[in-house]
Amino acid sequence: MSVRHDRSGPIDRRVRVQGKPVDSYPALPPEAERGSVRRIAVVGEEILNRPCRKVTEFGTSELSALTDDMFLTMHVADGAGLAGNQVGVDLRMFVYDCPDDYGIRHVGHIINPVLDLPDPGRRCLIDDFEGCLSVPGAAMAVSRTDHAVARGFDKEGNPLMIEGMGYFARCLQHETDHLVGHTYLDRLSKRDRKDALQQMADRHEDVFAQRAIKAASLAGEPRIGRAVHDVWSAR
Repeated sequence: MSVRHDRSGPIDRRVRVQGKPVDSYPALPPEAERGSVRRIAVVGEEILNRPCRKVTEFGTSELSALTDDMFLTMHVADGAGLAGNQVGVDLRMFVYDCPDDYGIRHVGHIINPVLDLPDPGRRCLIDDFEGCLSVPGAAMAVSRTDHAVARGFDKEGNPLMIEGMGYFARCLQHETDHLVGHTYLDRLSKRDRKDALQQMADRHEDVFAQRAIKAASLAGEPRIGRAVHDVWSAR
């Protein structure tokens, strides 16, 4: 999911890491500092259209490395969330670094998530613009409930419950959609889907250029900049 900044509110605005408030947190998460950039799949690629597999082994070096890589890839692309299949790995997991409607930053990852939404009679549906790193350059209005709870596990296999309100609830729903083989385009009318694909055709080169600029700005890390050049120049 692509990032959007929203209004702030008069509540505890500490960053939530894995759902828990912390007193301080860096702009670039520690996972991203350890990661390598991976190519982001673009709508139309088969891996985005099939359900992802459950993670069955936790606490592995491979799972930790994937998490790190996803965090860096998400930040280089200026994203708010990124699912496993978006980087070519069909595992049920996603990472996020997303503000809610109160300006609170939520950072973390979740594996094998199950999404709980309010009962239909108690849902508040909000139409708001939504983007996706796999649909670069496009944004369309999508109807989502303003509250969501994701239940799953961290990379070590510890149970997690992540609650989202407003824009962060939208992020949880958007990323969970990816894990069942859907993008937000699947929630659009045929006309709006066509509009979104045209936006992508018109703007994707600019988006890739901005991703490369973002990579070059990350703390003087030539490794990151070189990796992004290799990833997006091959498109």
